[in-house]
Amino acid sequence: MTQQGVTVTIMSSLQWLFFIFANTVVVPISVGAAFQLPSETIEMTIRCSFIFTGIASILQAWIGHRYPLLDSHSGLMWGLMISMGISASALGLDFATVGGGIATGIMLAGAVTILLAAFNMIDIIQKVIKPMVISVYIFLLTFQLIFIFFKGMFKITESGTIDLPVSLFSILIVIFVGFLRIKGGKILGNFSILIGIIVGWAFYRIIFPSDLPTASSSGMAFTFFPLGTPNLDIGIILVSFFAVLLNLTNSFASIQAVADVYKEKVENGQYRRSIFVTGIFACITPIFGLVPFTPFTSTIGFLQSTKLLKRAPFIIGGSLFILLGVIPPLGRFLGTIPLTIGNAVLFVAYLQLFGTALNSLKGTFFNSETIFRLAGPVLVGVSIMNIPPASFGSIPVLLQPFIANGLIMGVIISIFLEKLIDWNKLSSKLEIRQ
Repeated sequence: MTQQGVTVTIMSSLQWLFFIFANTVVVPISVGAAFQLPSETIEMTIRCSFIFTGIASILQAWIGHRYPLLDSHSGLMWGLMISMGISASALGLDFATVGGGIATGIMLAGAVTILLAAFNMIDIIQKVIKPMVISVYIFLLTFQLIFIFFKGMFKITESGTIDLPVSLFSILIVIFVGFLRIKGGKILGNFSILIGIIVGWAFYRIIFPSDLPTASSSGMAFTFFPLGTPNLDIGIILVSFFAVLLNLTNSFASIQAVADVYKEKVENGQYRRSIFVTGIFACITPIFGLVPFTPFTSTIGFLQSTKLLKRAPFIIGGSLFILLGVIPPLGRFLGTIPLTIGNAVLFVAYLQLFGTALNSLKGTFFNSETIFRLAGPVLVGVSIMNIPPASFGSIPVLLQPFIANGLIMGVIISIFLEKLIDWNKLSSKLEIRQ
């Protein structure tokens, strides 16, 4: 390999490292806060999160679907676990009981997922998760992530108002990264995410030195099942079990979307191997209090932004991420990256995901009737996302995590619409009528 090739590989690996870090670090922190875990235990979950995210991503790229596709905490399960943790008192249960029920449901779903892959029953899933369901999922995931990163760009003061200087700085970073991506040429454009994080981090230290987060120095307390020991609370188990299986939609959507980037056709074996790895980690993650893993559809936006499609930098970046968990000072140092900067850079990266959603509809014809198969679930899902979760307080507590989650409800509506209505037949009748 030439010196230039080595340099590109190193920079690409670092860009992957920052991307993985920015998408991962907030998850164990927020879940730990929802279940009121002590800081020492939260540090343990963060380090375990880094180690297992790196391992899962490398395994998927090596023997799973074999694409450079981040495998990290499921956004769907992340929101569900936080919601159930916050609702523990409303359920009349303590945190350990709720967390233990979640652990049981996730591990049972992981076992079922392993069996589906091991006995080659992928076609059962594919009969439920049809192409339009995947399109609906990608659209809703795009909106959900953009909402999160857009809000995260703006720092909110203690009085509940926007911190104008910090927020304007975030907007400048968005413009800067977007300009690099569009006008920066091959080199600057491909490394726009890495450059944006480094430049934003450096200038933030200069402009807002008193506002910079400090590295934690607390000790770590290792424990198995930190959220709660597995139990047989049927209601919580069923909610968690169903949500993990519904999360397989993400696996199919992600693998299909990344294959489109490579202009390749996905083989059944790729789905099977990937889902098998996902099932294995679903059985492991509850032991360490982690949100179960899934291939990240949002990685597609990163790949399209950077044009870095080789596996080697991804595997190196995943290996470096494992080191962040093994060597605590490294993880603590990266933990000083301002969240507003990370959100601003990821906001630009994930704008590409909207294009992925549009491309998933290529070849699909819509008219005034058939548009309901897309518009119905997507717009209902987005509408639910914009309703405060507290507004669903009158709904039975165990149903709230589903009803209040726009992504889950949109996908469920899409599944029912695809099963109950023959859209191709309806389209043909309309064409004849016209």
